[in-house]
Amino acid sequence: NAGISTGTEGADAADVPKLRRLLEVNVAGLAATLAAFAPAMREARRGTLAGIASVAGFRGLAGNGAYSASKAAAIKWLESLRAELYGSGVSVVCICPGYIDTPMTRVNRFHMPFLLSADEAARRIARVIAAKRRLAVIPWQMALVSVLLRAMPGWLYDRLASRAPRKPRDVAV
Repeated sequence: NAGISTGTEGADAADVPKLRRLLEVNVAGLAATLAAFAPAMREARRGTLAGIASVAGFRGLAGNGAYSASKAAAIKWLESLRAELYGSGVSVVCICPGYIDTPMTRVNRFHMPFLLSADEAARRIARVIAAKRRLAVIPWQMALVSVLLRAMPGWLYDRLASRAPRKPRDVAV
């Protein structure tokens, strides 16, 4: 897992460095960690590589575009890695949690549905990894939300998402 977040505004050029930083940590950090273990696992023809993305990677969130983009990239990176390692004996698991009670979410000034404690999230993540699920959204309620978000027509999503509460822009965690 590699993850930081901060609120961003896509129309503000001053937030481009924030985007670069989130991509560096959330995507390149994840990729570098997995790449350190993948060759030995491939050679051994066994093992499981697991990465944490986010439900935020399924649709772009207003005021949180850099985080959404980084987690969307993490989902696709893990998907590509899984295809590359197919048949090698190495499993690749992508976990997309909703809200977990951590310092990163405690700065949010809005209600976070289906909030999990860090301990409960860890238990659920461990079960997903043990089951070697390719893609898992936790908790299951956020899986339903993510299906609805992905199925929603763009015009409706844009209208609703534009009104959603936003992460503070002055805090990076």
